[in-house]
Amino acid sequence: MLFLMVLSTDSSASTVETKYWRLLEDGRVLCEVCPRACKLHEGQRGLCFVRARENDQVVLTTYGRSSGFCVDPIEKKPLNHFLPGTPVFSFGTAGCNLTCKFCQNWDISKSREIDTLADAASPEQIAETAARLGCRSVAFTYNDPIIFLEYARDVAEACKERNIATVAVTAGYMNPEPRAEFFSFIDATNVDLKAFDEDFYRRIAGGKLETVLETLRYLRSEGSTWFEITTLLIPGHNDSDDEIGRMSDWIVHELGPDVPLHFSAFHPDYKMRDVPPTPKATLERARRIAREAGIHHVYTGNVHDREGDTTFCANCGKKLIVRDWYELLEWNLRDGACPDCGAACAGVFESRPGAWGAKRLPIRMS
Repeated sequence: MLFLMVLSTDSSASTVETKYWRLLEDGRVLCEVCPRACKLHEGQRGLCFVRARENDQVVLTTYGRSSGFCVDPIEKKPLNHFLPGTPVFSFGTAGCNLTCKFCQNWDISKSREIDTLADAASPEQIAETAARLGCRSVAFTYNDPIIFLEYARDVAEACKERNIATVAVTAGYMNPEPRAEFFSFIDATNVDLKAFDEDFYRRIAGGKLETVLETLRYLRSEGSTWFEITTLLIPGHNDSDDEIGRMSDWIVHELGPDVPLHFSAFHPDYKMRDVPPTPKATLERARRIAREAGIHHVYTGNVHDREGDTTFCANCGKKLIVRDWYELLEWNLRDGACPDCGAACAGVFESRPGAWGAKRLPIRMS
């Protein structure tokens, strides 16, 4: 595996002020970034771990620090309709504002150790490095970026100056005001719709489904952020025909048929090691149900499935982009449209695809 080191002048984390909080009558401070509404005494951290009360205000304690940097294919986010084939400079921090028992990145998102944040970089250094490596975008990923909103915002500002797009991989669990600020600087996002059942969200994810649906409605009606959806199918928990059908119908009627939907395979991890991996047949069944419901672009992930990786014309069925995992094998789009019938393909495309392929390039910034 390739490994690139980039020397950094930043050597320590910074603590920065935030604005989404208020003082309660009982003396506690209420964090208002997300619906968890953590009420903090002096010195306490929220459930997310990275937002804390210091000097009677809520601060972000991990500004400028990361659990790691890496150049990935954009399709790994997953985003299949946003600058296909291009490299994306990816990083995350630590912590999370949900408590998913099935978390596939639990060593990062559930971390309560500052040692997890082993690297450091300023927003300008991230943007400069991404540009030097030929990345078309920078992704806030690995853990939910809403909890490091201020760091993400400043990185996005530095990226815009270099014509680099910003991408967010998020669970969509955020309050309306920070949601509006967050997506104002995000060019593309993949939202984890973890299930279509409130009980699942309460028992297994520690959140509320309706909040995530509100985020998806917001993305549909406000702003210009391109968005796609991913659902990790967990055997016996969120993979029934009924639930997949209801979710697909909701997407078609509330968001429209052009929103790409990714069904991804679960593997046993964190607190759900007793649940078996998702069979490929389950993903294929889910894809069939979603397509029958009217969703135009439905993909399968974490399995080898050429059919489930391919983008088809929603009008005539022609293969527009043929993929094998993260490799682009065929590119038949012409100015973002089908060359046979002329129907536009929903997404953000350029005249030619990128050629990054499936490479993964870890970056050491400090």
